[in-house]
Amino acid sequence: MRENEHIECWLTDMDGVLVHENQAIPGAAELIDRWVATSKRFLVLTNNSIYTPRDLAARLKASGLEIPEENLWTSALATAQFLKEQLPGGRAYVIGEAGLTTALHEAGFVLTDQAPDYVVLGETRTYSFEAITKAIRLVEGGARFIATNPDVTGPSKEGPLPATGAVAALITAATSRVPYIVGKPNPMMFRSAMNQIDAHSETTAMIGDRMDTDIIAGMEAGLHTVLVLSGITQRADIDAYPFRPAQIMESVADLIEQV
Repeated sequence: MRENEHIECWLTDMDGVLVHENQAIPGAAELIDRWVATSKRFLVLTNNSIYTPRDLAARLKASGLEIPEENLWTSALATAQFLKEQLPGGRAYVIGEAGLTTALHEAGFVLTDQAPDYVVLGETRTYSFEAITKAIRLVEGGARFIATNPDVTGPSKEGPLPATGAVAALITAATSRVPYIVGKPNPMMFRSAMNQIDAHSETTAMIGDRMDTDIIAGMEAGLHTVLVLSGITQRADIDAYPFRPAQIMESVADLIEQV
């Protein structure tokens, strides 16, 4: 096990680790301040592809967390970087919101429904049956199928909402094509984040609240993993998994004095 004082770079999940229902989790602001004060390189990761980093920074500020936009890494940014490396200057038909379309524009992609190289599916508040139908026909016609993340539902005040993974399953059922998913738990998300801050796996840690995404992907990327119990996973859930995090803590408040 690596000692936390030897960790040079930190990756952390957002929901359930730093914020819960738009409120900062106790200790989160102090941890961010400690990283900034000690010049630690860090990124806050989220599978949410709806918001641009600027929008996300503003939302986090309203929750009580001052996180610069350059310290935010979304599945939309990871997807755009991946596609730029795969096919520079490519063409994509996109189902998603500003976080995804902006990232792809900035990566040099042309967004079009005419002979796209890729169909890229992300999160949106209002999935359109017309857009999904178009995506199915384009994938059937040979466009490669990409999804930003596998999350099947998202939260709302009224209850769960269908999310990217659920809509991807619909398109897969209609086309028999399975998407390549860039976001967590694909270690690709972590490697792209580490590239952003020039981090190395030997000296990087991942903090998360989910065994099935944050912890397993962190392990597979070769990172020191820290599970916090302030989100989805509870202590009684851990033994159900055939792997374990390097550390288990009640919340990020327990980390402050160790970094």
